Amino acid sequence: MKNIKLAIKLFIIAGMTGLILGAVHAVTANPIAAQQKKTKDLAMVEVLPAAKTFDKSDATLTGNVIEVNQGKDGDTTVGYAVTVSSKGYAGPIQIMVGISAEGKIEGIKILSMSETPGLGAKASEPAFSGQYKGKSLDSPLDVVKTKPANPNEIEAITGSTITSKAVTKGVNEAVEFYKSELEGGQK
Repeated sequence: MKNIKLAIKLFIIAGMTGLILGAVHAVTANPIAAQQKKTKDLAMVEVLPAAKTFDKSDATLTGNVIEVNQGKDGDTTVGYAVTVSSKGYAGPIQIMVGISAEGKIEGIKILSMSETPGLGAKASEPAFSGQYKGKSLDSPLDVVKTKPANPNEIEAITGSTITSKAVTKGVNEAVEFYKSELEGGQK
């Protein structure tokens, strides 16, 4: 009899907890979605500043490409904001890459990651992420541990080569997607 009473109490507690969690989810779902959209919109403006508006592209996504947004100034396509996922040291890293219609990387923005604070987390700092701005799409980017000697080189974060390579791999994948699916705004 004691076990039945305990089971009933646990069932009631679990049911009430489920109802409370459901109510909290219902209350917070829309504000969370709105904040995520705002963060994404700000990132698009940051990586492709020449664009005045963005439209989600209907391009067929391949590989680790998550989303593509076409940046426009009036009726003119000025570039694309390509979001990719790459495997970092501590898990996936989501990166938005701005690519201009002229064939240059306009910037990158780390949207999410769980890299080590003080090491891999430095990937979102301008000292690292700013290296991608203005890079040509002509050859894949490469990570080096010393001062870059070639235009396609990115200097790794000290103590975080895995994260540096993961971000660069994601950027290269976004560039390849652009070159094969979007280049010139024709596809």
